[in-house]
Amino acid sequence: MNVSFTLNGKAVSVDVDGQTPLLWVVRDVLGMKGTKFGCGKAACGACTLHVDGDAIRSCSYAVQFAEGKKVTTIEGLSTDEKIHPVQQAWMEEIVPQCGYCQPGFMMATAALLEKIPNPTDEDIDNNIANICRCGTYYRMRKAIHRAAEIQQNSNS
Repeated sequence: MNVSFTLNGKAVSVDVDGQTPLLWVVRDVLGMKGTKFGCGKAACGACTLHVDGDAIRSCSYAVQFAEGKKVTTIEGLSTDEKIHPVQQAWMEEIVPQCGYCQPGFMMATAALLEKIPNPTDEDIDNNIANICRCGTYYRMRKAIHRAAEIQQNSNS
């Protein structure tokens, strides 16, 4: 099946089985290795990326559903000119320990901040359901609040 979509702002077309998880198309066919495989059951969030601005678990999202849509991976979150506020906050707060799950957390956070620009701790708890084996949740929460602040300052 031929599937065409926009990946990080560039038109792409792949000829794959339509049921192939978007994760494997992005990683193995298109070479974007930042999106990680975690559980394969849409439970952990390591594979989170954006489809038309919504955070989705790409390990359980068939590529055929990406037809005509805009897909963004961690590689496409920032631009050549400017790092994304979430990525900046992650560095400022020194969030990662092992770092494996962090691209998924950053993508989930970026989507959250588009919907709720100044999230409360409750908003974060209700919207970020990814799993971190290293337990960096406290630093991530600080980084999410910092990213909201950076984003608000850059929009002023």
